[in-house]
Amino acid sequence: MASASFRMLRAVARRPLGTALLSGSRFQLVRSLTSQIRLDNLNPEVRDFVNEYTKQLNPDDVYVCDGSEEENKKLCELMQDSGMLRKLTNPAYTNCWAARTDPCDVARLESKTVICTGDESDVVPEGVRSGKAPNQLARWMKDSEMDKEMATRMNGTMQGRRMYIIPFSMGPLGGHLSKIGIQLTDSPYVVASMRIMTRMGKEVLATLDSKKEPGDFVKCVHSIGRPDPNDDMQVRKANERLLTWPCDPDRVLIAHYPARNKIVSYGSGYGGNSLLGKKCLALRIASYLGWKEGRLAEHMLILRVENPEGKAKYFAAAFPSACGKTNLAMMDASIDGWKVKCVGDDIAWMGFDDQGQLRAINPENGFFGVAPGTSKKSNPHAMEMMHRDTVFTNVAFTEEGKVYWEGMEEELDFTKTKVITWRGIPYWRPGMKNIDGRSMQAAHPNSRFCTPVKSCGVLDQEGFDSPNGVVIEAILFGGRRPDTVPLVFQTFDWKHGVMVGAAMRSLATSAAADLGKKKLLHDPFAMRPFFGYNFGKYLKHWFGMEERGKGNLPGIFHVNWFQKDGDKFIWPGFGENSRVLEWIFRRVEGDDTIAKKTPIGYLPTADGINVTGLKGDVDMKRLLDVPRDAWLKEEEEVRTYLEGQLGTDMPPQLLDQLTQLKQRLQQS
Repeated sequence: MASASFRMLRAVARRPLGTALLSGSRFQLVRSLTSQIRLDNLNPEVRDFVNEYTKQLNPDDVYVCDGSEEENKKLCELMQDSGMLRKLTNPAYTNCWAARTDPCDVARLESKTVICTGDESDVVPEGVRSGKAPNQLARWMKDSEMDKEMATRMNGTMQGRRMYIIPFSMGPLGGHLSKIGIQLTDSPYVVASMRIMTRMGKEVLATLDSKKEPGDFVKCVHSIGRPDPNDDMQVRKANERLLTWPCDPDRVLIAHYPARNKIVSYGSGYGGNSLLGKKCLALRIASYLGWKEGRLAEHMLILRVENPEGKAKYFAAAFPSACGKTNLAMMDASIDGWKVKCVGDDIAWMGFDDQGQLRAINPENGFFGVAPGTSKKSNPHAMEMMHRDTVFTNVAFTEEGKVYWEGMEEELDFTKTKVITWRGIPYWRPGMKNIDGRSMQAAHPNSRFCTPVKSCGVLDQEGFDSPNGVVIEAILFGGRRPDTVPLVFQTFDWKHGVMVGAAMRSLATSAAADLGKKKLLHDPFAMRPFFGYNFGKYLKHWFGMEERGKGNLPGIFHVNWFQKDGDKFIWPGFGENSRVLEWIFRRVEGDDTIAKKTPIGYLPTADGINVTGLKGDVDMKRLLDVPRDAWLKEEEEVRTYLEGQLGTDMPPQLLDQLTQLKQRLQQS
């Protein structure tokens, strides 16, 4: 018979979530939250922005967030009372909360994410514009047309709700590479999450006021949406969905206006669509600003690697979502004396200083990590830090009230405890099937933990707090490749490295809701969903950065932890990846004894990777193989893709690098 705690969990999981946030009966509770910042104290530029959208969105009232602990406590209590959040009461957790979204609002929606400018060539390369290939990069819409489309959704959408004003900084306050944003939203879930993911509050407003241009901020507007009152089907669907999570998934639209420094998002409460400081600002808008300002905004982790002698170097690494960035950034090195510390796990803003050194900051203030696959084995530091001040979304629970997701099977005895799925289905066991015969997941594949950086036990605090950023000495590209691509190789130079970044391919992951799985996708620079401007111009910008480096360019490498023999990974991964980082460290130091030249770049020699203490029978020869025919096919497919997408926007340097690769392979 189910325990009392399990019956309570099951009842909470099945309880209607979110209806109270839109109803008058609970709205009085919101009014008990009193802002410490008056609207008339905002600077004129911010006030004008707020007034413009207050007229359009028509909220019942407006609240300026101060970012305080007291404010966050009251907001979480509001959401707990409404059913949108529930507090984790198991003593293993301190100030942790859980949310369950509508099943139709669980991930980024790339097909609904648009870059809006006056001319299509600003965003879409010539190859796509001329019909040479279907668009696989940024989607475009004329800005004036998007204005009309958004008006049909946004006009009056906040009626009956409160509009929250969130002042936030991406990066250290006042830092050279940092940017300030102001987000308007009707979702307290977004407020609580943005407090974790950004530096948020009244200090940001003070910093903005002190700038030479107090209007220099990114304008962010978000609403969870409401149905079109003239569409009976929309109203019916919305009435059903409001029982679980307020959203309007049939009309989701996320619009970016780079030239206006503005983002407008409608219809989704999911993090990637609603936390506008994250991918929307930190990559799409910031990549455009980086192009204009001579900098880079990249989908990269930043880590600090220290050798046994105490010498440290900083690396940046670009992997697609759900490809192990967080695990790498927080790894426990398996080789004696080596240490890895984390600066950031997802995004890097980079620029060259006056000495030609590439410096990087992590613009975020928290981790928005994919939960499945995270475990004590893969990332013990992440598992430890998420026990404090964390918001979980769409995870499963044990009857004791502990979080659970796929990847934690070895940590749970299913004969002694029960699991309730993210959809509220009790008595789940590994191997259970849905009624259609498909495997039933305990947690959603894109379930998340949202945790503050300060909770990370391996945070490089000095590097994270540095307003000028850390010096990057190596850039890594990588993805999920079951074959062809070796464990690690180094490019010959910067231009070759740009080509390797442009040629990245990886198996699709669960981070985007509208892409098929098990499909090998082209994902240049791991930025395919995040380009804020024309990919051809982006590539020219990367090639042009070579001149800014003044001879101090970081080395560029490619890694692949995911080679398979049948269903089994050949390389053990996780902490053993430190052996690859050691090789990269030594290469950056100038050690030529551990590398050999091959057609695709410099690979480790037979004894170049330190395998002392490596457990199991690991086939290093296979891991470092460069199959000629497979690589010739790789070059052909990459060339076809890039020529199709870019057309006449193809930088000549890129075409030259592809030709050189083909020639080297043919001559090998």
